[in-house]
Amino acid sequence: QVQLVESGGDLVQAGGSLRLSCAASGGTFSGYCMGWFRQAPGKEREFVAAISRGGVTTIYADSVKGRFTISRDNAKNTVYLQMNSLKPDDTAVYSCAARSTVYGGSVYNLQNSYHYWGQGTQVTVSS
Repeated sequence: QVQLVESGGDLVQAGGSLRLSCAASGGTFSGYCMGWFRQAPGKEREFVAAISRGGVTTIYADSVKGRFTISRDNAKNTVYLQMNSLKPDDTAVYSCAARSTVYGGSVYNLQNSYHYWGQGTQVTVSS
């Protein structure tokens, strides 16, 4: 069983930056594709970014492409989401998710592809 704990959420002004972290325990982190999702008030949870087991392959939602960067440190069992040029529309609870994969380059953007979820961290962007 994998446990995921997010941190780094905060209140920030539009145009600012934040880095979210997701620490994993209880599993073989290097065997998991990792993803970030977010859920804004009154909206469904949506995909943000994902990274393959070794970090070679990444995918992003169009809404964050060029502003957000996902990365991972397998030695620290941690995945990161660097968020730049933040907008009020980025306000949401951000959650990380993990899915074991056989193929090193696999990445997933569908929620039901992921097996484990963290509790989330709140990001609020003021205008």
